[in-house]
Amino acid sequence: MPGTVLLLAASPVGKGCLVDAASVLPVLAAVEPAVLSGADTANVVELADPLEPQAVLTRLRAAAAAPGPLTVYVVGQLQLDRRQRLPHLALARTTPATVRYTALPWHWIKEELRLRPSGATTLLLDLHADQETWQWLRANPLDCGRNNAVHGRIAPPPSRRTVATPAYMRAVATILRSGHRPPTDQLHQQALARVAADAAAGGTPAGADLVLTVPGPAEGDPHAVIAAAVQSGRHADADALAARHEAAAAHAHGPASEDALHWAEVRADLAMFAGDPVRSCRAWLTVAETRLGAGQPPGAPAVEAAVDRAHHQWGRVRDAGAARELGTALAALRGRVPGRREGALDHVQRELSRLQTQG
Repeated sequence: MPGTVLLLAASPVGKGCLVDAASVLPVLAAVEPAVLSGADTANVVELADPLEPQAVLTRLRAAAAAPGPLTVYVVGQLQLDRRQRLPHLALARTTPATVRYTALPWHWIKEELRLRPSGATTLLLDLHADQETWQWLRANPLDCGRNNAVHGRIAPPPSRRTVATPAYMRAVATILRSGHRPPTDQLHQQALARVAADAAAGGTPAGADLVLTVPGPAEGDPHAVIAAAVQSGRHADADALAARHEAAAAHAHGPASEDALHWAEVRADLAMFAGDPVRSCRAWLTVAETRLGAGQPPGAPAVEAAVDRAHHQWGRVRDAGAARELGTALAALRGRVPGRREGALDHVQRELSRLQTQG
């Protein structure tokens, strides 16, 4: 099965730029697609200094939907939005005041990749952080999802009036240009060693980078078993297994615990895979209500994601009665959780009016 490779390099234009992210793309692009992916053949999608977060999301969503192995290379800088203080990947138009609207929320990457089979996704990251984000990262690990292998580094801010180079990713690309792709953990260690050697040769002290090493899910992980059941068309078996895990987590930690909610979200996704948008929409609405009832704010990423996914599944409901019922609940939720997409509440209300007219 062919692999997919997404090369994403982004940094702000102007004085807010911390790293010359796009400079490494020609080196990566010179590597054979199969070597970039580790598969026999691969399709490569390249995004150099994109302008709009929605455009990046569209490409990421398409890459995540590909059935084979996915390798995502990300080079850029992280910044916190002022409203929620959550990490975003800065894009070309991003400034400190506009992060929420012009940068890519990091949790969007996690959310899009969470639907993929367990162990089928690898992220290689070379990120820089401004001072505020660097302090945040010291206490809050960067969450890339539980099903993915993650390797790379996050570097602290460079000295004033200096634009850093993506040394880690350049080292990865240089190793891969040999035409041989070692296992990802070995590639990661070789790249770190090359960065350290180059720094020493240049008389630069060793950096204080945060090293990212997450090998991915272990063999026998229930997510992998569920993914295999879905791929073979055994949707009822997949849901039954997820339901058992959800019940066990709710019994052990409570129905509003992250463990229980995780499995509720898995079941909402499974309903989507099974072609049952009514059940999927209802499950996402329940997840959102549970999170809000537990005191999570309407702007929390997990709350926004749940409502967005409920909205998406509602748009696929063909039974008018079910659409009216779910739409009424969705409209009430959208009043509390408008999300980031302008006009979402208006869309629900317009569709509900149309459904009421139909009788």
